Amino acid sequence: MEHSRALTKKSASNLALAFILLPREKRDAMSALYAFCRAVDDVADEDSVPTEKRRIDLEAWRADIRRACDNKKPEFILNQEFAPVIRQYKLPFALFDELLKGCEMDLENLRYADYDELELYCYRVASAVGLLSLEIFGYKNPACHDYAIYLGKALQLTNILRDVKNDAARGRIYLPQAELKKFHVSEKEILDGNYSQKYFSLAQSVAARAKHFYLLAQKTLPPEDRQSMVAAELMGSVYWRLLRKLEAEKFNVFGEARIKLSKPQKLALIFKSWLRHATGSTAANYGKG
Repeated sequence: MEHSRALTKKSASNLALAFILLPREKRDAMSALYAFCRAVDDVADEDSVPTEKRRIDLEAWRADIRRACDNKKPEFILNQEFAPVIRQYKLPFALFDELLKGCEMDLENLRYADYDELELYCYRVASAVGLLSLEIFGYKNPACHDYAIYLGKALQLTNILRDVKNDAARGRIYLPQAELKKFHVSEKEILDGNYSQKYFSLAQSVAARAKHFYLLAQKTLPPEDRQSMVAAELMGSVYWRLLRKLEAEKFNVFGEARIKLSKPQKLALIFKSWLRHATGSTAANYGKG
């Protein structure tokens, strides 16, 4: 697992942060899943590489992960490390295919017409990963599938609100065109980084949709599976606090400093999540306050 662990550690992402609460075997399994996700996302996001070359590279990843899912030896080193995890937890190719379709959307779509289009993207790049993670975490109640879908959409919408400036620098606007029109915000304003009361109202509306999914996730997670979802719940807590911090800054992400949680804030959330896990608490740490 050395390559998967190294890539996960190097990323220092909020997602990888949550693995600390898992036992070693599941932590390694999640590192292998995360490494795959990181690798294909990097392929899609490498703007210096021609689009057609990235499309071919993603298809190569699709063929290789299919080999792993079919109990054949993959060619890529990350997938070779991942293959035993795929076999152990019976991870289905269909979900990897959804994730790769999401990556391919980033090659084709620089704009999203409405929430239906955007939420399909969120499902593919985030909820599909959540559904794969479920199989590693282990669960009893199939309602966990809906939980993973809702939480994935909540996390991705939070990411989108945080990354508006960075995405605009690459010519991408994930905020739905219908919502821009509704709040009288032009594409040029976003691409130029012009913050306004109109943009605040737009972002506030998108945040409300994210909150809706956080609340659905909180309500849908069965009490008997809350303990096994400790890492997912920590992710929910971290991204919920990030959303609240964006709110406190009135969603003005166009400044020099990127809005993010501090290391002490993240450590406090880890401790709270561990304490809830250790005491058997079934209360969620997001979706409120």
